[in-house]
Amino acid sequence: MQSQVRGGTRWKRFAVVMVPSVAATAAIGVALAQGALAASFSVSGQEFKVTADELNGTKFTQYGAVDSGYTLTGEKTAHAVAVSSFDTARINNLCQSVVTPDIPFVGTMTLRLTAGKSSDEDQQVHAGKLFMDVSDLNTTGYAKFGNIDIGVAAKDTGDPKAGGKGIGLNPDEVQKKQTNPYGFAQQADTAQLVGVQSTAWATTAGTFTLPKLHMALVKGSGKGVECY
Repeated sequence: MQSQVRGGTRWKRFAVVMVPSVAATAAIGVALAQGALAASFSVSGQEFKVTADELNGTKFTQYGAVDSGYTLTGEKTAHAVAVSSFDTARINNLCQSVVTPDIPFVGTMTLRLTAGKSSDEDQQVHAGKLFMDVSDLNTTGYAKFGNIDIGVAAKDTGDPKAGGKGIGLNPDEVQKKQTNPYGFAQQADTAQLVGVQSTAWATTAGTFTLPKLHMALVKGSGKGVECY
């Protein structure tokens, strides 16, 4: 099954956080020795942008959740997100950028990171047990899914006995009631996204390998400075 994704999706409320289209992105993850827990931490007051020429993943799952965190001035807040997870993911030409505005005596600065720009699969970015908390997605190419199921109860996505194909829900989110285990989810054996442009609040991964990693601080923001 092939799905064309055009335009952006901005989630307004948790009740409508899921629609029959699939959002996914990739970004620098947090390596956790015992596996990943998506947004089990409080997210920062800054979203980050991510692009990738292509993402190929296995055991894909997506469901709605709420990330709790802070604004840049320290107030508590929450963000509705679409959590996309993969058992394994391979990413060609990853770029991540985050803007820090109005630094005293410096101005606005952008932290930009790139890795895995190669046609050789061994030199692309590789991630395991990857969770991505997405607020907005565009693709300049397409999204293609193998053996996709749309409208699955979220709690069943990680249970092979119930037909689950993925790595399941983040148990910390379930315990904190940041997601509804009986809510809408979708899953697929494989997922391919071409021309990813995304905005996210958090990414975690059990493992994250970034060949030819490059990081730079650049003055300013916007097109030509950020990833897009």
